[in-house]
Amino acid sequence: MEGNEITATAAARFNAPVIAKFRANGGLVGGTFAGIPLLLLHSTGARTGRDHLTPLAYLEHEGRYLVFASKAGADIHPDWYFNLKANPAARIEITTDVVDVRAHELIGVERDIRFAQMTGLFPYFAAHQAKTERVFPVLALATG
Repeated sequence: MEGNEITATAAARFNAPVIAKFRANGGLVGGTFAGIPLLLLHSTGARTGRDHLTPLAYLEHEGRYLVFASKAGADIHPDWYFNLKANPAARIEITTDVVDVRAHELIGVERDIRFAQMTGLFPYFAAHQAKTERVFPVLALATG
């Protein structure tokens, strides 16, 4: 359990300035995130019921926002993935808009096509995937 707490603390330290820049600049972060579309995901903790805020890269497809549970190539899924599986109703900040969404996991061919599309645009996702045998889940965040 202690390792998870350290990881969560490290993630919070990394995410805090990203979130601040996102909000201060209408969704643009720059630096290592220059050119990468980001959204802020508000999810409800699967175990705690607490609110969580996570910046994520996304791909827009057919009115949905697709997010990829890479966790930088770690051998376990990120917490936000488990949060959305337990509580699919969520909220996102996209540019300056706040939108209620519902999460749905893509599977099979659709998942593979969207993941290939994302790695084609942002090769670091392929580099992360190469670090682990875990298949990265792809979730669609849709309004309505």
